[in-house]
Amino acid sequence: MHKVPDSSAGYTLTQVRDLYTAPDWHPQDHPAMPEVVARGRKPGVLACGVCHRADGPGGPENASIARLPFDYIVQQLADYKEGSRSTALPARAPQANMILLSKAATDEEIQQSARYFSSLKPRKNIRVVETDRIPKTYTANWIIATEEGATTEPLGNRIVETPENLEQFELRDTHSKFVAYVPTGSLRKGGAIVHGKSGAKTPACATCHGKDLRGIGSVPSVAGRSPSYVFRQLYEFQTGARAGKNAALMQQPVAGLTQEDMISVAAYLASLNP
Repeated sequence: MHKVPDSSAGYTLTQVRDLYTAPDWHPQDHPAMPEVVARGRKPGVLACGVCHRADGPGGPENASIARLPFDYIVQQLADYKEGSRSTALPARAPQANMILLSKAATDEEIQQSARYFSSLKPRKNIRVVETDRIPKTYTANWIIATEEGATTEPLGNRIVETPENLEQFELRDTHSKFVAYVPTGSLRKGGAIVHGKSGAKTPACATCHGKDLRGIGSVPSVAGRSPSYVFRQLYEFQTGARAGKNAALMQQPVAGLTQEDMISVAAYLASLNP
């Protein structure tokens, strides 16, 4: 039986790894989960709360979906279902599972899930650190983890987002926190691009996402989101892998961005309060 901080619950590894039962370490943080969130529906619909966690914080391998607009969530699942929202990494399990379960989910299950997650309040759980060197890393399933000790490696031109406590994250604790290592200077450069002060590269993100970048109507918030996820989405908009109903609104703004630009944008957005 495993435990996490600030919780009286306990789960075995077998229970935590069951993709049809979402561990609920902190039930006081959220209303009752709908069936599709808590347990899914065998064989094709995994429990939403397993990968995205019980109250929607997700992780570097997928997405935070707490407080995303109801209509936005419904539309993304529709885009997955019809195949217009794809991925540049079709063999990667988190994306492949999302596409498969979207095709299997009923309209009612989609609406129940969207209604639940759109009602939740996100928490700030990412600490952004500008640096040139980082702790030595290794791959742990679908994320990058860091080794303890004094050994370091160059960061280079990349984002390395990792749990502060790997065991807590792998137990699917919704209170898990992350550190995102980003290249030195990313926050200044990313802020300039986001606020439309980088020449003609792209218009200010606030034009569509609101002055505080927390969304308007069915347009989602981009503040405080996982930089790994944001970079993947910018890249997939740019390459056309993500081409759903409203994707055209993003494809033009990202067309002129380099990968270094996208890293900087993702780093800056992650540094904000959600």
